Amino acid sequence: MENTGNFVRPRPYCPKKAVITSGMPYGNKLLHYGHVGMTVRADFFARFMRDRIGKENVVFVSGTDCYGSPAYESFRALKEKGLLEGKTIEDYVEGNHLKQKEIFEKFEVGFNLFSASAFGRAGEIHKEVSREFIEKLNENGMVSKRTSWQFFDKKHGCLLNGRQVVGKCPVEGCQSEKGYADECDLGHQYLPQDLIDPVSSLSGEKPELVKIENLYFKLEECGEILNEWIASIERRSDTPSFMVKEIKEFFKKPEVYIKREFFEKFAEIKDRLPKFVELERNEKAPSMTIVFDKLEDREKACEILAANGIRYRTGKTLTPFRLTGDIAWGVPCPEIQGLKNQTFYVWPESLWAPITFTKTYLESKGFDKDEWKKFWCNPEAEVYQFMGEDNLYFYGPAQQAMFLSLQGKKPTLKSENTLQVTRICPIKSILYMNAKASSSGSIKPPMAEEFLNFYTPEQFRMHFLGMNLANNNVSLSPKAFDKEAAPEAIDPMVKEGNLLTNVYNRILRTLFYSTQNNFDGILPKVKIDEKIMADCNKVILDVERFMFDKKFHQVYNALDVFVRNINKYWVKEIANADDKAKLESMTANTAQMIFVANALLHPIAPSGCENVAEYMGFDNEKCFDWKYIFGEFYSVLKSDERKLKTLYEKEDFFKRHKVQLEELERKNSGI
Repeated sequence: MENTGNFVRPRPYCPKKAVITSGMPYGNKLLHYGHVGMTVRADFFARFMRDRIGKENVVFVSGTDCYGSPAYESFRALKEKGLLEGKTIEDYVEGNHLKQKEIFEKFEVGFNLFSASAFGRAGEIHKEVSREFIEKLNENGMVSKRTSWQFFDKKHGCLLNGRQVVGKCPVEGCQSEKGYADECDLGHQYLPQDLIDPVSSLSGEKPELVKIENLYFKLEECGEILNEWIASIERRSDTPSFMVKEIKEFFKKPEVYIKREFFEKFAEIKDRLPKFVELERNEKAPSMTIVFDKLEDREKACEILAANGIRYRTGKTLTPFRLTGDIAWGVPCPEIQGLKNQTFYVWPESLWAPITFTKTYLESKGFDKDEWKKFWCNPEAEVYQFMGEDNLYFYGPAQQAMFLSLQGKKPTLKSENTLQVTRICPIKSILYMNAKASSSGSIKPPMAEEFLNFYTPEQFRMHFLGMNLANNNVSLSPKAFDKEAAPEAIDPMVKEGNLLTNVYNRILRTLFYSTQNNFDGILPKVKIDEKIMADCNKVILDVERFMFDKKFHQVYNALDVFVRNINKYWVKEIANADDKAKLESMTANTAQMIFVANALLHPIAPSGCENVAEYMGFDNEKCFDWKYIFGEFYSVLKSDERKLKTLYEKEDFFKRHKVQLEELERKNSGI
């Protein structure tokens, strides 16, 4: 509980240690605005947690998702065009990794480690972690060897990897533009034989299906513990309602949907299907729904339906989660259940890659090899995972079930010394000009670096802070990219950043110039008014609550009101400051509010806020540390002299982009 001066408010739960992860970009691409937009949100929270519980207790990691068919297929296609002469796939992926790392740095994303799953010490550790994972799951009876279908290109005489087959997603209601061999680009999983109208990207022809053996995690057996897990988080304030709804859809029994045009054919063969229940439907229903008790019954039924020319779609349900394949560009899998020379399917190994990166980072800092367990296996620690909603299936049912199954056949949510369930922090879609954009779709997203030609990193970060992505799809509509924007139109990309470049800059300059003119640049030492302290404490607690709930748009709203109120306070009080004592009091009160605003803005605009701290004479460690945030600003000063660094005329702590300044100059000059 924290006493704000006017009321007592319960504080949100705060772990003693925290890992923050963000979705890993594939090794076959550079970063578009969505990659960086999602990752800066993880960065807000990581920087907040460092200030909140101490940087030694926080690890923020991610990395390039190096392996798998997306990278291999992109490399192969570019190689065929003669664009990567003399390059290996390792060269290609590592080059993309280094560029990704550079771009994140330009946007002030402060990873403890941004690594790569295939290279260096992280690559070595990742192979060890992958081996340990599958051996433990197999030991616990949660790995099965299954015969499944895989696409084969007869013309080229080869098996096709996941990205070398494209068709229509068979999951009912899916609007994906790209359905690959066993998952679509919106994250739906299905059986290869269910893919509609498959085409080989090698030959352009319809591939055949052949039987192969792979290893699978028995996800379909984890319904009970997953229901406990979703019930445990459903009413938490930081759990988005859309996340619960989408994950619960996977807990339904196996369903098949058959269109009206096939009703007669279905009636002829339905007695040959495994036992099912037909859900009640009205006379004009466009399709019927049949439900099976077991997944294997649905699989048998689908084979019979397909053999009789009956088109169908399948519903979401828990299916065996594929662990291995035969693609050469993958993490080697040890021999399990007699299967040799296989590699890991990219999705499972990318789920435990953040553990790899945590181990790699802590080892690089000289910690014991088991130090990572204090972050991942500790009930008093939390792992916060930021991702797009398209990946909810993988980080939700698949990952949580695998982590829990390391305990054995009867896992519990509360356990010691084993992997804990993670806190999933999904966002809704970041649209582009009100349309869905994706690298594999018809509307291509602008690359992240393009934004830096028109906007500062702080403006970009502030804009993504203000987006209500915890609840809604939000459109990114930068004026610089909008060919239809009127010249006089306000640029949506700079709206939130104006809080820094206009309002906060103005009050900072006012404080500095007034203190330099009236007190020789020395901040007065007087007691801060109780009301000012109460107002400061209230916004601190508001921001803390919104941060822990990942409602960053409300963080922005709270800071917007608070910073603007500092300016209003000065304008009001300066009119009544008719003696030195009143001027001293209002100056100190304003400095107190700036101290708090600067600490709360630090996770969002780190370099600018650190520059403010230097000019204010604040100790750079103390002034952002929440041990001091509820006290008076005097406790974080580097010197008892309280001397401000001299601020010269027209200096700004938060800059506009030079393109914006040039445009402003043209407008002011009437050109």
